[in-house]
Amino acid sequence: MRLEITSPDKQIFSGDVELVQLPGSDGLFEILNNHAPMIAALGPGRAKVQDAAGQLQYFDIKGGVCEVLENKITVLAE
Repeated sequence: MRLEITSPDKQIFSGDVELVQLPGSDGLFEILNNHAPMIAALGPGRAKVQDAAGQLQYFDIKGGVCEVLENKITVLAE
């Protein structure tokens, strides 16, 4: 899967990933390969990203929106 995390002033992350866990407005949710298309509101919290090499990275976000479509995840974060 391809993940792009962008804030209003810069791109935070761009790359291939195995797993993404995001703080949704109603709680945490995970996105894996071949996830169904969706759009979700994000709340404040920590995004967890497992890259293609298996390394974990964490990003603090204040909120935003996430779109999943055809194994591409776009996160517009505050």
